[in-house]
Amino acid sequence: MHLLGVPGCVTGSLSTTCCLSSAKIGPVEVKKRLWPRMIKLKAIEATEISFQEFGQVMEPSPDGQEFGPHDAQLELHRGIPRFYIMHVEDRPFRFSQITHHASVTQCLGSIGGQEWYLGVAKASLVDRSEVNDDSGSAHCQIDNLGMKLRKAKSGHYYLPPLLEDVRIFLVDGPKCLKLNRGTWHAGPLFRSKTMDFYNMELSNTNVVDRTTHDFEQEDGVIFLIDD
Repeated sequence: MHLLGVPGCVTGSLSTTCCLSSAKIGPVEVKKRLWPRMIKLKAIEATEISFQEFGQVMEPSPDGQEFGPHDAQLELHRGIPRFYIMHVEDRPFRFSQITHHASVTQCLGSIGGQEWYLGVAKASLVDRSEVNDDSGSAHCQIDNLGMKLRKAKSGHYYLPPLLEDVRIFLVDGPKCLKLNRGTWHAGPLFRSKTMDFYNMELSNTNVVDRTTHDFEQEDGVIFLIDD
């Protein structure tokens, strides 16, 4: 990973070391030069193994093959399933916001098998049984995580995604990604002008079950794809 725009700065595992040669640079100027950080992540090919922490990679199977673990393991029982074609235009090849859905798995794939990318971070939902919010201030009973616990507008509890947990996956060919419930995701991202995607979620997912973390606002970071 590389920190862009700041001479003499390099990164390793998202920890940043900056060598500022001029002793006359004041704190305000340093802040302007370092905020936000542009972090490049190398894209990882999405495979059954590489993507298993975040969901599944679905590939073509023979006609007539019976249902099994190779198929998408879906959670659609909390609402009305919605399957539709999503037309996306002018998507920047970077991201600073990442979103999760707490009530549904999501399937996403490009029509025609074109190349695309997805930023992800592992799910960080917190079970209600681990939360004590009788005082009106939510407190997580998991060690060392209480201060980070948040309550979404939809009522579920979660922990913000960590910078070091962010990955970018490349999807190429006739593949579909199934995201586990709660998996953070940013995209789809692509180089072409427009792309069409088939998408499966619930009918009201984007209305009542869309929780977003803004890395630029909260962490001073924008992610770029190093590909």
